[in-house]
Amino acid sequence: MSSLSGLDGRGWWAVCATDKASLPARPAEATVGEPLLATLPNCPPIGVVVRDTHLRCIQVNDAQGSKDGIPLRRRLGRRLTEAVPGSEAETLEAVMHQVLASGDPAINVDYQAFLPAGERHARTLTASFFRLDDAQGCALGVCVVSVDASASRRARERLTILGTVSRRIGTTLDVMQTAQELADLAVPLLADYVTVDLAESVPLGEEPLAHVGAQDGHVPVFRRAGLASIHPGTPESMFARGEPVFVPPTSPFTGVLRSGKSHFEPVLDTSPGTWLDRHDPVRAMKIRESAMHSLMVVPIQARGTVLGVEVFARTEDPRPFEEDDLLLAEELVSWAALALDNARQYARERSAALALQRLLHPHHPTGGSAAEVAWRYLPADSHHGIGGDWFDVIPLSGARVALVVGDVVGHGINAAAKMGQLRTALHTLADTDMPPDEVLSRLDEQVIRFAEAEDPRDLETTMMAATCLYAVYDPVTRVCTMARAGHPPPAVIDARGRVTFPDLPAGAPLGLGLAPFESTTVELAEGSVLALYTDGLIEARHQDVSDGMNRLRVALSRPDLTLDDLSPRPWTHCGPSRRATTSRCSSHGLAP
Repeated sequence: MSSLSGLDGRGWWAVCATDKASLPARPAEATVGEPLLATLPNCPPIGVVVRDTHLRCIQVNDAQGSKDGIPLRRRLGRRLTEAVPGSEAETLEAVMHQVLASGDPAINVDYQAFLPAGERHARTLTASFFRLDDAQGCALGVCVVSVDASASRRARERLTILGTVSRRIGTTLDVMQTAQELADLAVPLLADYVTVDLAESVPLGEEPLAHVGAQDGHVPVFRRAGLASIHPGTPESMFARGEPVFVPPTSPFTGVLRSGKSHFEPVLDTSPGTWLDRHDPVRAMKIRESAMHSLMVVPIQARGTVLGVEVFARTEDPRPFEEDDLLLAEELVSWAALALDNARQYARERSAALALQRLLHPHHPTGGSAAEVAWRYLPADSHHGIGGDWFDVIPLSGARVALVVGDVVGHGINAAAKMGQLRTALHTLADTDMPPDEVLSRLDEQVIRFAEAEDPRDLETTMMAATCLYAVYDPVTRVCTMARAGHPPPAVIDARGRVTFPDLPAGAPLGLGLAPFESTTVELAEGSVLALYTDGLIEARHQDVSDGMNRLRVALSRPDLTLDDLSPRPWTHCGPSRRATTSRCSSHGLAP
């Protein structure tokens, strides 16, 4: 039931019911000013307004006034457009005219409350309109019932925003880029100015901070990773993106880092005697210059560790932050923190894998008297990470030399470690002086034993496969004997710059137990170049491998270049992107 105030000053009651058809019929002589039975939503408190056939307000309850902001004295006896002129009122009156004319109710019509100009937030109401009839079906007026839908609408908006987070944040595995995406998303959606400051160890892939606090009057160094503002050039910021950030030992920032809880200051206090005035006068001056008046500082935490803080501030927007804004900011940061931590862990693993690869690769490869050697290695920079590509030059008896290039399936530290195992095993097999096909057969068996020795519960380590090309060059006969295990064929460049790819049996990748492999012998003319490479140089998404081979052919067709000049060309002119991990080993055949 709802108490109504009428023009005559008497109180009336409207009774809630779930089915209008089930209510007793009103007497024919009833008027709209008498006690009403109306269908009202079962979600009090609700606002109720009764209007006559001229749409003048004749009855209203107290709840309606508190919802839409129209005082009782200005409402009673007037149409809505008379009480609050404007387009919103005209739209609602058009709905009421339609309900009066058709008799069909209008359900769940959203409109903005008519609040004073100083009100901080617009309030969204949802109204339903019903025609009131007498027993003969003649219209007596319109009953309007309203509920405040602001909370549910804000919840829907939060879900929409958080859905945007998954699409716009974490598009790469770069810590700095992810932090900038987080800042960009929040402006102007939530704030006029936003910074993302990370502990300096985070962009480097090192361990984040379990907790942060002043130590001997100092706090750990932070770095500005994200920066966004509604003003071009972010004049509010004291630090450029990428620069170290000074954090006062006594400030809301360090308080947030110690406690792991947000700092919420709807009205930012910059008066004399505050922490800004005592410990950070330069920042206080910058805040006053930019008219910063409302502040939120939210910790960036993931998996129980502190990565940094995000600061939200309002300058042009006169509204102070509210609790709902803080809730949204915390949810946004929480989602983004996982992307940041994934990027940090990726950076750490990439650094470790790259360091391991550099340690395992030959530092000063030489072909001795058999060949002149030059090489280039370009680590992948894609989100897939460091791979297991490797090459080697192994001196053999009789002035011969073995040239090796291979690629372990997978990425990261595990692939690099497996590559090290294969390289060691291949060195041992090369010393036995077996032909290339038999070397690959024995290496295939060794790869299978490596996989069997791993923990069967760890799929990442037990699934081991690799491709490999093994070639032995004899400078006396100028004969090169080669065999491959699923690896791309080498390129042979003659003295005039013509490039051919020898027809070698492909063979199966190592680790599948599908031997035997076959060797092929090629005679290299004096001054020839043998180019070995990995598949990252010729393969690209949505492009045929033959296109990559043709690009490589063009890149290598330069007889006027030395080996040192020629070796960088494949990955600078041939590769469709810098995503490829390449290792290239070239040798000039020498006359006997």
